[in-house]
Amino acid sequence: MLRPWLSVLVVLAIWQFADVLGWLNERVLPGPGAIWSAFFDLAVGGQLGQAILASLPRVLIGMTVGILSGTLLGLVSGFWRLGEDLVDKPMQMVRAIPFTALVPLFILWFGIDEAPKIALVIVGTAVPLYINTSSGIKSVDRRLLELAQLYRLSSFQTALQVLIPAALPQILAGLRHGLGLAWVALIVAETIGANAGVGFLLTTARQYGQTDVVIVCILLYAALGVLTDLIVRGLETYLLRWRPNAQRS
Repeated sequence: MLRPWLSVLVVLAIWQFADVLGWLNERVLPGPGAIWSAFFDLAVGGQLGQAILASLPRVLIGMTVGILSGTLLGLVSGFWRLGEDLVDKPMQMVRAIPFTALVPLFILWFGIDEAPKIALVIVGTAVPLYINTSSGIKSVDRRLLELAQLYRLSSFQTALQVLIPAALPQILAGLRHGLGLAWVALIVAETIGANAGVGFLLTTARQYGQTDVVIVCILLYAALGVLTDLIVRGLETYLLRWRPNAQRS
């Protein structure tokens, strides 16, 4: 259980050791004790809770819409050649655009409220899901389709009972990737244009030279990302429990 976290514990031990010996510049990298103290102050003072409550709706709405749209577009592209012709090239173009380049455009389109931040999270979530869903559907063994024809399954039945289950490992891999990128998109959105949220707290701390608070915010993003990944991995283990290596994935 502890083995995956062993490297993290080693880094923390080295970090603490360097701090005790006075090798660290507090302005550049405070020690673990200072980081914990900053976290405690922010939590007790309520700033951390307020920041999380501001960020969570953005990422949850963005993830939900991104999951639905990315999966749907991937299914359309994977099932139908016409769908691929219509959808694939625009999605590949969006895939190549950095998040920072989309922020000014989204602000012009949607204003400076919540919409551009949510839109950026949607893009971050949808693109990997689209790519994995589409490629997963296309890579399904043709013999399974021949078997579906032999049993005279309709197109809907074939999609629901054959194609989607066979492509599920790739779809879930895209989900993990997409939800990870969703947090990256949220960081970009909140550090560039926000007046509340974890990214806003991070930006304010940077302006005032509060390195400890900056690191707290970064670690919070990392913790939320890891939590999301663990949830998806649990879902993956449950849905793919028929695979021999499901427990190790």
